[in-house]
Amino acid sequence: MKYPIWLLCSSTLTLALLASCETSKPATDVSATAGAGASAGSRTATNGESMESNGIRLTPFGDSPKFPEAQLQLRAPIAGATLVSGEIPFDYQISNFLLTKMSGGPHMAEMANSAKGQHIHNIVDNQPYTAHYDTKFSKAIPDGQHVVLSFLSRSYHESLKHRGAYDLRVINVGNAPAPATPIIDVKAPNLFYSRPKDTYSGVDAKRIMLDFYLVNTTLEAGGNRVRATINGTEFMLDRWMPYQMEGLPAGENTVKLELVNSSGTMIPGPYNSVTRTFTVAP
Repeated sequence: MKYPIWLLCSSTLTLALLASCETSKPATDVSATAGAGASAGSRTATNGESMESNGIRLTPFGDSPKFPEAQLQLRAPIAGATLVSGEIPFDYQISNFLLTKMSGGPHMAEMANSAKGQHIHNIVDNQPYTAHYDTKFSKAIPDGQHVVLSFLSRSYHESLKHRGAYDLRVINVGNAPAPATPIIDVKAPNLFYSRPKDTYSGVDAKRIMLDFYLVNTTLEAGGNRVRATINGTEFMLDRWMPYQMEGLPAGENTVKLELVNSSGTMIPGPYNSVTRTFTVAP
């Protein structure tokens, strides 16, 4: 039996559309297969799903306001410069990002938020950051060689993580000769700690943000990851995202972060293992 050409074309198109519906499924995020190689008892971050162990819940989030065009440049001090002892002047140039503005978004009211708005995190030698709301300021830094990481921060202290939103450099302060080998390889994989910090109380203590900064590495299942040990409970993080921590007890809490490879071995680096304490007020 012969069929009209238009009917054959219509049937072919229908079959093609049906086949398309079967094959055009969303790509699976690599973090959905997280867990390979994780040590026994650890929990691994998946695509936006919470991890929970020993009463602690860790939830990644990625729906904060985006600032993809934001740029930060550190004009002074110059990388590798030797500076006079004492207060070190910093001078930044920032574009497409407003300091002192409230970031907004769904998480600003859920976590500790700076009343002064968006700012710069300035971290020296992976010590607790200082927050700055102007592009020019001075900071006391002791004599010696130092590592300075700077990055743009939302008002609730979540870092901007794209290229161009941070600066990493080594500076020398005082007259002592610089070491023959710099204290950090700025081209190697490096981990820096950011949050949590200090004391949390009231509403701010219900959801506390864990945030860290990575340079020259990515995280993925089967690749480099961050091992976060919170009050002795281990979580393996394979996505560079901020995380909300819930269920933390009142009193002193401890976070240990380690940058590890696919086998769970720590990657060499002066700050790739760091432990901090913070307080949850009763």
